[in-house]
Amino acid sequence: MIKRWELEANQIFCPFTAQKFPEVYQLREENIFECDMFVFCATVGVPSLGEEQEDVRMKQFEGNSKIISDYTRKAREKSFKGIFAIISDPVDLLCKAVFLTGNKDTSGEFDFKGLAADQIRGYGLGVMHARAVYYSKQNTETAEYNREGRAFGPHGQGLVIANSLKKYDESLSEMLTDQTVKANLEVRKTGFKPYVAPALSSGSYSLIATMSGEWHYSATFMGGVFMGAKNRLLKSGTEIERLDLPVILVEKIKESYKELG
Repeated sequence: MIKRWELEANQIFCPFTAQKFPEVYQLREENIFECDMFVFCATVGVPSLGEEQEDVRMKQFEGNSKIISDYTRKAREKSFKGIFAIISDPVDLLCKAVFLTGNKDTSGEFDFKGLAADQIRGYGLGVMHARAVYYSKQNTETAEYNREGRAFGPHGQGLVIANSLKKYDESLSEMLTDQTVKANLEVRKTGFKPYVAPALSSGSYSLIATMSGEWHYSATFMGGVFMGAKNRLLKSGTEIERLDLPVILVEKIKESYKELG
C-alpha cells in the first residue's frame, strides 16, 4: 500500500510549466512527526447508508478518539512542535480530546508537556460554509451569503450560519443553517457517502490556506473549547477575524460555544 502511493504520487506531473511538485517518499511510522504539519484523516468507519440520523458524526467520536489518542501520545513522546491538524469527524471534539489526552502523564495527571492548544486545529467548517454557499444560490434572498455571510461553530449540530453581516436576518440564517446541517443527508439519498466536498473544502483548500497564512475556516482554541471561525495562522500566532455582530447573532454563537464546552 505505501509503495503504491509512492509510485502513484510521484507520477503526477504537469509538463511544460514552471510549477514545482513536491517529492513524495515512503515514511516509517516512527518518523511521522518529523514534519511541520501532521494531518489526521483516519476513521473507524463512516455510518452506513440508511443510518439517516441528522448528525452521523457523533457516532464516530468514540472510535476515532481511541485511534487519535495513540498518535497524540506519539506526538508527546517526540515533543512535536508543528501543527496537529484533524479532519476526521467530529473535528471539534477530537481537537479537545487530543489536547486533554496529550497533556497527561502515565498516571493520568495533567503536566502540560504535550501539544500546546494552539498547535491543534480542526478542519470541518470549510465544507459547511461551502454547503451554505450552495444552498444560498437557490434563493434570491440569500444570494449574497458568499460575499456577506459567515459560518461559526462546529461541523454539525450547533453550527451557526449568518446569511449576511450587513443585513442579518434570523429566519433566513436559520433556514440556511438547517439546509447546511442536513446537506450530508441529501448526498446520502443519492446512494453515496459525502466524501468529496469535505475532502476539498474542509481539507485540501483549508490546509493549504493555513500553511500559506491565508484566511480560512477551521476550529482553533478559544477559552477551553475548539471553536470554528474564519482565521489565519501568522508567525505571531492565530488571528481570529474580528467583527461587529448583531446582538442576536452573538447570542447564537455563545450558545454554540457553551454546547461545545
